[in-house]
Amino acid sequence: MDEWRDTGIIVAVKPHGEHGGVVSLLTEQNGRHAGFAHGVQSTKKRGDFELGTVVDAEWAARLSDNLGTYKLQAEKSYAVHAMDDPKKLMALQSLCALAHLTLPEREPCPGVYEASLAFLDSLPTEIWAPAYIYWELGLLRSLGFGVDLSQCAASGTTEDLIYVSPKTARAVCRAEGQIYKERLLPLPGFLMGTGEFDDQALADGLMLTGYFLQHRVFGMTSNLSLPEIRHRLYQSFLG
Repeated sequence: MDEWRDTGIIVAVKPHGEHGGVVSLLTEQNGRHAGFAHGVQSTKKRGDFELGTVVDAEWAARLSDNLGTYKLQAEKSYAVHAMDDPKKLMALQSLCALAHLTLPEREPCPGVYEASLAFLDSLPTEIWAPAYIYWELGLLRSLGFGVDLSQCAASGTTEDLIYVSPKTARAVCRAEGQIYKERLLPLPGFLMGTGEFDDQALADGLMLTGYFLQHRVFGMTSNLSLPEIRHRLYQSFLG
């Protein structure tokens, strides 16, 4: 018998049977891990197991490579902070979809787990949107596709970085990038610790991370597209 107990964030629930479901958790110690849970689709319990809910999870299986069974106890729900704000709800759903689709199964990813909790904790605050974009940058880094914003790829300067090269995923300063600006991605100031995060800046940030998620993760490894909910989140900031 193989078993463990951990804390996890619900990132996907696939109905199975009359009231049960296959639940995918992003756990603190066991990475993204799936298991069957009884009752999670029942009318009485469904509200306790929404996406983004933090749960205490006990998993057990006869063999380690089996799907196994979960016993789940909801500890904290974050959906309440997003239900009245469509953008927040889309960001929550997008985070869960990206974690479920991109993270390798059963491989610990403590950095992504902690960053996910940080985003969830930001939902009641005004910084939730930039927190989400930082989460995507962290996800890219954890998958081996980090975006380097430390200095200009062409000159080495750390000043006036306003572009990112889609080829190298490295920052480019205004002076070096001006002539090629139509080919470069905009780098919003809030990602460099300056500037406001208005809708245009947030759209630029989502375009930046979305480009590399599509071309370095989905397009290269699975020939798929970003989840529809992620596209809708980006569109919502375009006005």
